[in-house]
Amino acid sequence: MRQSAAVLCRDKSSLQTLQSTLQELGIEPVFCPRNQDALELVMAGRCSTLIVDFDLRGADEVVRMAALLPPAQKPALLAVASRAWPGTGQAFQSGVSRILYRPLDPGLVKDAVKACKKGTKGRRRKSTRYEMKTLVYLEVENATLAAVTIDISQHGLALQATEPVPISSNVPFRCVLPGTDSTLQGRADVIWASDQGRAGLFFSKITPASRKHLKHWLQRRSHARQEGKGHVGQNDGNSVRYLLPPDDPHVTFPVSE
Repeated sequence: MRQSAAVLCRDKSSLQTLQSTLQELGIEPVFCPRNQDALELVMAGRCSTLIVDFDLRGADEVVRMAALLPPAQKPALLAVASRAWPGTGQAFQSGVSRILYRPLDPGLVKDAVKACKKGTKGRRRKSTRYEMKTLVYLEVENATLAAVTIDISQHGLALQATEPVPISSNVPFRCVLPGTDSTLQGRADVIWASDQGRAGLFFSKITPASRKHLKHWLQRRSHARQEGKGHVGQNDGNSVRYLLPPDDPHVTFPVSE
């Protein structure tokens, strides 16, 4: 199966170099018009490499979200930047492995891609679809906050964001159930949140279609676990244990009125 790379870049010269160089390596470039498009490709496991132009707004957020993924799902992360760009430390802090400076040199691009892919080869494996993480979008304080799901149950979900999630009630949310094209959407209460961006959400209302999709997805996950391990995992889809916060003094809860 041909490998692919999600490319988030607007610079025409850089795009031309990336396209020709990646194709020489047997990698199909997928050019993403929006940050969200690149993230969704990564979350769906449809690319092994993510190349992001750090001159674009929100580029560091895209990389930080991808860096939250488990090793089996995380792509090789590369940044494109100008040589005068002052954010080298910011890029590495976000999680990139290599920085490619403009004007891009095809030889250096090849070396960077090969080195990054070699570093991820040992830890990447074919994951069962239900184990993959997915993006969840929360509408909080008149803004959209993206996070990565940690686990999903019948009653709610736990997530990891790149910034603290505000404690709030009746928060609109949406996500695609891992390994499917089914959308889960509705409203949820943030029942706990940590300074490190982890949070637990309890479903307050989800659409009938979402409830049906969730029930079917949980049944398939339970069945897959029974076949693979001889028993259902700790979270059988009905338990609320995975919505409980970790033993962390930085976790906050809603203030009782």
